[in-house]
Amino acid sequence: MQPTQPLILESHTEGVTILTLNRPEARNPISDDDMIDALTGALARLDADPAIRAIILTGAGSAFSAGGNLKTMGKPGGLGGESPARTREQYRRGIQRLPLAFEALEVPVIAAVNGPAIGAGCDLACMCDIRIASENAIFAESFVKVGLVPGDGGAWLLPRVIGFARATEMVLTGDSIDAGEALAAGLVSRVVSPDQLIDTAMGLARKMAANPPAVVRMSRRLLREAYGAQLSQVLEMSAAMQAVAHTTEDHREAVSALLERRQPVFRGR
Repeated sequence: MQPTQPLILESHTEGVTILTLNRPEARNPISDDDMIDALTGALARLDADPAIRAIILTGAGSAFSAGGNLKTMGKPGGLGGESPARTREQYRRGIQRLPLAFEALEVPVIAAVNGPAIGAGCDLACMCDIRIASENAIFAESFVKVGLVPGDGGAWLLPRVIGFARATEMVLTGDSIDAGEALAAGLVSRVVSPDQLIDTAMGLARKMAANPPAVVRMSRRLLREAYGAQLSQVLEMSAAMQAVAHTTEDHREAVSALLERRQPVFRGR
């Protein structure tokens, strides 16, 4: 018997970790408990490591993620395979852990969307902070096509990325859009050739990693908290975080380097 392949592949370089969803034969579905456990576990572990400055999330094979696993859906143990009360708990204790895990992060995450991001796969991309698409990428909020609603937070995520009207169109039609349309809608910030996708994502991650790590993490946290907060609340959080930032060695090093016209050396302190 061949050894079981890991569901998540990891590679590390210069403070950046690449996480690769590794079920290419099934187009990297994310609704099964083992994949959810693997991904949320990896995110929590990396976020707790101060040496990690940024994360890149991508998919193995031709797809980023096909979203829900239709082969297990409706069967005992699969989503929708039990009573309505049981299915509700399956969502809450299953795939709905993913958006909460991304929301809780401080380390920034870049989605390198290498191919189709369908249903929950599209929502997974929206859980990330930044999305870069291969020319082969396709996006679809396609739940309606299989008689479902976005059960993983897509109704909250997608409008915040591309606006209410465009999100409503994608949700209610279930139609797919290509990488160029995704760029025009603001769903992705760049479209690159397939062979340049990871290099482009890595270049962006390295730019983040070159900055003071504690300040990057606080800035990411502040951006996330500001989503649903009032201006007065954001200003209060900003003042508190800025009070911490002013006391860091990295802040003093950044100012000194600027005044001395040299490259700063940040140590995460």
